[in-house]
Amino acid sequence: MPLQAKHIVEEINGTRCTIVEKGATSARCSFLSNLLTFNGFEVLTDVQTDKDGNEVCTVGVTDLVFHPTIAVYEMKLKTPDGKRVSPAYWDQLEDEVIQQYWVAKEDVKAGKSPWHFEMPH
Repeated sequence: MPLQAKHIVEEINGTRCTIVEKGATSARCSFLSNLLTFNGFEVLTDVQTDKDGNEVCTVGVTDLVFHPTIAVYEMKLKTPDGKRVSPAYWDQLEDEVIQQYWVAKEDVKAGKSPWHFEMPH
């Protein structure tokens, strides 16, 4: 489930949570849980089996004000390396964080883009 503009609040194991992602794989669930826990959130997960027999996970945080889309695009979250989380990193499309998320990866190589610069951590 990609980042969504809608803020979803549901219960996980009897606790009201902001839903971060539904229908995630176990690897995705682990990635999000580790990232959000590192950033100081209490993470709750609910693992269920879908109709095909695959395990799907719902990831939520107990902070009802947290909005994943805003947190990612305002770069409020940090990786364990101390870098800001970009949308590509959040979606696990890139391992390397490009701080100007609107710049293509090719543009940051060898200073091709005048728009690319390093932001302080």
